[in-house]
Amino acid sequence: MKKIIVNFLVFFIINMQIPNQVNAEKILDFYMNDFYTKSNEASLILKEIESDLKLGINKKLCSRQRKAAKLGILANESLIKAFQIAGTKPPNSSINSSQKRWESLLNECKY
Repeated sequence: MKKIIVNFLVFFIINMQIPNQVNAEKILDFYMNDFYTKSNEASLILKEIESDLKLGINKKLCSRQRKAAKLGILANESLIKAFQIAGTKPPNSSINSSQKRWESLLNECKY
């Protein structure tokens, strides 16, 4: 009888740990995917703006620049959350410089 109880407890404890690890990985993947998606979209918008400027097109530059900056800031937030979930220290200097760059782009076009 003790053997059955011990086996049950071992089985129960193992099964309680596995779902928590899987959920953490899913959340980490969510934030990493969110970071990559938003930062890629922001970079694409900036490349389009650069291309339009070379062609002399000034259509909705500020609104698109603000949109890219907001996406970049949100991407940084997702990256920080991903590092927190992973339990590792984020590269603060890189994230801070990126954050400053996005904020300067956001503040450049206020009208």
